[in-house]
Amino acid sequence: MAQAIEQARAGVAGGQSPFGAIVVRDGQLVAGGHNEVWHRCDPTAHAEVVAIQNAAAALKSIDLSGCTMYTTCEPCPMCAAAIHWSRISDVYFGATIADARRAGFNELILSATDVYTMGGSPVRITSGVMQRECAALFDEWLARQPRAY
Repeated sequence: MAQAIEQARAGVAGGQSPFGAIVVRDGQLVAGGHNEVWHRCDPTAHAEVVAIQNAAAALKSIDLSGCTMYTTCEPCPMCAAAIHWSRISDVYFGATIADARRAGFNELILSATDVYTMGGSPVRITSGVMQRECAALFDEWLARQPRAY
């Protein structure tokens, strides 16, 4: 998770929102990414999506079976779907959707666990990994001026 936090900080340093993610396979980093919504002018360029894109390019495959994602915030429904479609097996996240909403992000109030349960996805999800440290990214970002939403 520490590497995902560093991804988020790199994004914030580049004027992006405070979200980061990495993809790991067999204990080895495959790829990482941070939010690039403002950089790309693309509302779908969330950290998880960027990390999936980078991992798929690194592995030359859209099938990321056996991979694990570590992400600084609970995946939104769009990211949860991308994780499912890429066949990532496990997701560990830190901050919650509620943490993101408190920082002013317009998150849907639908947990990743609910998305996977309702959709019948086999993705296994674990919450609260370094939650305090991940939620603190929002405070760091809020203190930064100017900042992107």
